[in-house]
Parts: sequence; C-alpha cells; structure tokens
Amino acid sequence: MNIKINSAEISGEIEAISSKSYAHRALICASLGENESEIYCNTVSDDIIATVNSLNSLGASIIYDNKVFKVSPIKFSSERKSIDCGESGSTLRFLIPIVCAFGLETEIVMHGRLPYRPLSPLKEILEENGCKLEQKDNTLCVSGKLKPNKYEIDGSVSSQFISGLLFALPIVGNDAKVVVKNRFESKSYVDLTLFVLKKFGIVYSENDNSYELIESCYKSAKTTVEGDWSNAAFWLCAGGLLEKGLSINGLSLNSVQGDKKIVDLLKIFGAKVSVFDNKICVKNSKLKGSIIDASNIPDLVPIICVLACFCKGQTVITNAERLRIKESDRIKSTIEMINNLGGNAEETADGILVNYKPLVGGRVNSYNDHRIAMSAAIASVLCKNEVIIYDAGAVKKSYPMFFDDFKKLGAKFEEVKNNE
Repeated sequence: MNIKINSAEISGEIEAISSKSYAHRALICASLGENESEIYCNTVSDDIIATVNSLNSLGASIIYDNKVFKVSPIKFSSERKSIDCGESGSTLRFLIPIVCAFGLETEIVMHGRLPYRPLSPLKEILEENGCKLEQKDNTLCVSGKLKPNKYEIDGSVSSQFISGLLFALPIVGNDAKVVVKNRFESKSYVDLTLFVLKKFGIVYSENDNSYELIESCYKSAKTTVEGDWSNAAFWLCAGGLLEKGLSINGLSLNSVQGDKKIVDLLKIFGAKVSVFDNKICVKNSKLKGSIIDASNIPDLVPIICVLACFCKGQTVITNAERLRIKESDRIKSTIEMINNLGGNAEETADGILVNYKPLVGGRVNSYNDHRIAMSAAIASVLCKNEVIIYDAGAVKKSYPMFFDDFKKLGAKFEEVKNNE
C-alpha cells in the first residue's frame, strides 16, 4: 500500500493503542500459567498476532474477542513443533529460550529482515548449555534441553535476549541466573518484562544487573495492557509541531516503558507539554535542537529526527548503532527519509545529525519499516507539498489503525500506484 498525503492539517484528541511490548509479555506469561488468564488489549497488530499464533502452535489456546484475549495455557507434548514468527523480533527472541527450556524440538519460520537480524550472543549461550540452533535461509531449527547455569550475556546487542532468558528461568529451575555484562542497552524493556512477570507470579531479585529467581511458579491473572508510549510518540511529536497541538489519552507516566522519555525530550526541545491524569497535551513553541542519547530509546529516533528538522540549530542523536539491525537499517532509512522530504540529515560515527531545515514534501520508501512510514506521515503535517510513502502498509506491524486515526484528526490522503 502506497499513500499520498495531500493535506495533513491535523488537530484534536486520540486514544493511545495498547502497548505491543506489554502484550507480547503478558501473552507469553499467560500461556505458561496454571489456568485461563484474561488480557484486555484494545488493538492487535501483526507482531502481536505472530506471538498469538506461535503460542497456539506450541499448544496454547488463545482467543481474541471483544478486545480481550482469553488464554488457556500451553499443553505440552513431545512431538516436533513448528511456529511462524512473522517479522516479529520479540516473538522470536522471547520464544527461543522458552522452547529450549522445555526441550522442545522446534522449527521456527521467519519473514522479512528477521532471518538476518542477529541471534548472537543468545545462540552461543544456549548452545553452551545443551541446545542446538541451526539456521537455513528463513528457517531456524532448535533442539536440545537448556541446562540450569549462570548465563552471562552481553547487554549491548538486544534486551530481548535477556527478557527471553528471564521467561525461561522459571522452567529451567532455581539454580539458573542471568548476569548482564558490558553496556546494558534498552534496560527499560527488561524492567517491563520483570513488571509483567510479577503480575503472573514470577519475581526476580536484581543486583548489579544480575537476576535471580525468588518466586518461580507462573500463575494465572487478569491484566490490562498499558497504553503504548512508543506509538503515542508519533502523535506527541506531531503536537509539538502544531500551534493547536494534539492530546493523547490512555498513557501512564507511572509506566516502566522507556519510551515515556518522549515527554522529557519534547520539553528539552522546547514544546509545551501539559499532563492531566492519563492525558498528555503537546503544543508547538520555540523549538531548539539538542543532543539526544538514543541508547535506551532507539524506537523514538525516526520521529525525533522529523521533529528536529523544525528545531532551530542542530540536533545530534548519539549511541544509535543498534538501529542498523531493526526492520530496516534505521540510520540509513531515517536519513534518507529526512533528506527526501527536503531536510538536512547526515550519518555520524554512532548516530544521526539533523540540521534545522523545515521539511517541504517528497517521496519516502519505508523499506517495510513501520516507524519510517509513520514518521513520514507525521512529517507531512508541516510540508507544503504532497508526501508519498511507499509501502505505507508496514504500519500493520505495530499500529494497523494508524492511518484511520490520522484521518480522524483531519489528514487527507489517498492510495496510489507505485509509478505515481
């Protein structure tokens, strides 16, 4: 699907969608519980569906009805399993340690860029402790049973590896622990894992990035998936570009989601931010550039770069190397998006530099990256010329109703063919 945005003069109020990150974690925990669990989730995306389908393939029964997931736990058998993770890195990296912990021989199918995204150092840790992982093209074959041990893992590649091990430890046994070495990137996502695990009966002690089990029995629960700060950031940044601003309902400042940092960043950039209970209102003011450390907020980088184009001076994004292993090489795709829309962005040794130069419009290839597609759409709110986004349907990965909500706020757009 390609979208041509003719006019994007937007204003109003919108409801935050449920957090994809929270939903993945709650569905996994519920599938490992004792009895049926219920999870309220107001939006379902392709990534969430990938987790649901994978858990059902492992023996769970998950039904989505009236915005509620009803989850009956996995009934395990010794037969060979086959699961399809779609393009979801969370699904893949969370479930690999779990099937290893149960000793399930499993074939895992991957799509898009997922087969090319790194599995090291998780792969080496699992293989050192009784498992075998063999990849051929887009299929990963997992066998063997994970032995309890002290799993020392480099924290600089992906926090999803650490979360996967934390899901698996209650299955492996109390003799296992996880120790994170070196730079701990995106630790807030591990904090979210611990938060959701606790709701389902699993409690860890944490000491100097070392995690040991205190309570190790998965229980059933009823929970509501929090509003998604990662996706709300697109609307919040749009508000920062507009005199009328935008308001977002359904967000909690008490959340452990790391991307709630967008509120502080918008203030640093100079936007007017008001908070009323669970509503965040953002309006334009005198925006100025800044230096942003992206090590714990990698998903915010594309939309921050759009905002930075309208900030006087220069904005420097640092510690963003891991963006190269996302759905696209997000350093390159973000810079290309900005420059194609008339801005001025360039690559640095560890990130992106954006100079003040308001965007005017143009054509953007999303590279099947949902965050590039949504960022380009938000950029259109101040572009005097049309913005065409190729492969805009990538938004289905995390926010399938994005363009519906965009339209509700007043945007005007249409689908176009590839050659337009």
